[in-house]
Amino acid sequence: MTAQEAAEWGKTLSFEKVWAILAEIGQKQAEIGQKQAEAAQRQAEAAAETAQRQAEAAKKQAEAAAEAAQRRAEIDELFKEIGRKQEESAQRQAKMDEQLALLEKHVDRVTANVGGLNRSVGELVETLIAARLWEKFPRYNLTRAYQRLPLYDKNNQIKTDIDILLVNTAMCMAVEVKRELDRKDEVDEHLKRMRLIRQYPPEQVGNKRLVGAMAGGTVNADVKNYAYESGFFVLELTGESVHLIPPPEGFEPKEW
Repeated sequence: MTAQEAAEWGKTLSFEKVWAILAEIGQKQAEIGQKQAEAAQRQAEAAAETAQRQAEAAKKQAEAAAEAAQRRAEIDELFKEIGRKQEESAQRQAKMDEQLALLEKHVDRVTANVGGLNRSVGELVETLIAARLWEKFPRYNLTRAYQRLPLYDKNNQIKTDIDILLVNTAMCMAVEVKRELDRKDEVDEHLKRMRLIRQYPPEQVGNKRLVGAMAGGTVNADVKNYAYESGFFVLELTGESVHLIPPPEGFEPKEW
């Protein structure tokens, strides 16, 4: 705008127009100031919220660090306790190994001194059972007894032996004696023995009727039932005498 144009424009202005322009400018400046104040307030609120969140995060980090330190201390103490227990266990194991070595030496000396103890106990059980065994079977009237009777085949080769053989003129009973009658395969072995006795009968058996029985210093209940199912009588040593265990109802001894 030229000076002349400005002069012409100034001629058109009145006091009221100038005052209105100034008022409008003042209003706009006030609005701008208010907006700046609101923006400043929002920035202050955002800064305060950010600071609060940072403080909360720092607090949580501090709490987590403290908890982690406590856990590490507890783990360290646990490892120390495990180490102490392992050391104590190693010491106890060393003492046990020492005691076991002494015990093994003692057992070796006892075994060397006793020698054949198991066989002696087995023979004692057999002797106790054999004493007056015939009295346990009055229905058969078995009046004679033989112990450790060998059984030979036609080539004079020994096939087995009979622990106790009870006989009369028409009947005989082969009794197998075990220190502990606790395995079913012992019953199966006696079944095989009965077939061999019938196949290669000694003179005491001949053509007589043949039944079987099993006896033990102790008798397992399941094995007892299996022996009855196989057709054998079952006897058990009680004190210094032998006891015929009552057969189940309907039991009939098997004859070979």
